[in-house]
Amino acid sequence: MKLITAVIKPFKLDDVREALADIGVQGITVTEVKGFGRQKGHTELYRGAEYVVDFLPKIKLEIAVSSEMVDSVVEAVTKSAATGKIGDGKIFISSLDEVVRIRTGETGVEAI
Repeated sequence: MKLITAVIKPFKLDDVREALADIGVQGITVTEVKGFGRQKGHTELYRGAEYVVDFLPKIKLEIAVSSEMVDSVVEAVTKSAATGKIGDGKIFISSLDEVVRIRTGETGVEAI
């Protein structure tokens, strides 16, 4: 089992959600986050004063899947979140030791 964490641009969320649903992903966790990478923020003008926006709004997705689904999930997220511009995001893949469904007590892949 793997946990796929993807950080994407906020306006790409619906596209990514639809792509994941098309390949059979049952559920995702979505969090609004702020951060920066190579994008390094930008400068904005507000009421005549210039200020730097260091942290940019992003969406963090967490998707728990079986090991067999990892490649298809990564491909779906990559294709649907890409704009070709800096700041498209990142995908992190980590191992899950155990998953437990609280309601039923199911464990492992059955709990995903």
